[in-house]
Amino acid sequence: MSKAANDFMEKLFQNIDLIKPEDIPNIDLYMDQVTTLMENHLGKLKRFDEDKVLTKTMINNYAKNNLLPAPEKKKYSKNHVLLLTFIYYLKSFLTIGDIKTLLSPLTDKYFYSQENITIEAIYRELLEKFPSIFEEFKQDIAEKENLADCCLNGAVKEDEYLRNLFFISLLGIDVYMKKQFIEAIIDSMAPPTAARDSKKTSKDKEARETGE
Repeated sequence: MSKAANDFMEKLFQNIDLIKPEDIPNIDLYMDQVTTLMENHLGKLKRFDEDKVLTKTMINNYAKNNLLPAPEKKKYSKNHVLLLTFIYYLKSFLTIGDIKTLLSPLTDKYFYSQENITIEAIYRELLEKFPSIFEEFKQDIAEKENLADCCLNGAVKEDEYLRNLFFISLLGIDVYMKKQFIEAIIDSMAPPTAARDSKKTSKDKEARETGE
């Protein structure tokens, strides 16, 4: 792996401060406390300093769209914070409709569960898998970089722009295919009408953004 790619990767993983269940107070929090907690842990992942990890408007919209159960007396529990963490990561590549399809059963079955399987237990299990995902990620980046270096019979090594173009494109193909795969699974989880509505919402959003 090149030094540049390694440096980018090291910076990325230095900035990742995954919220652990023990990082969340065992007492219910007001909205301002929730946004501060999320900002403190996830703020380093922001692309631009002026971006916000989570705002009051976002939380209210999530509740309005039935992504988040209503708070108790304006206070949010640990499960609320864990759900907001799920939403934060998922919204980077899924529509609100898709997130709702994916997380609604999680909320319905486990938000108030007192059994062995709880939202916290599910979240902890995912956290435990992170180190192995990190190692796979590093290997994949190295493989894509080596593949990019071989393009045009290796001539890309002499042109930084072309090398970046091939490298990013190869990474992008992987991201695109995985996104398509994820959406297919989510569509299989949703009732036919919900799946169509989700696709329509996605298309309407794209049309607004492109002006079509």
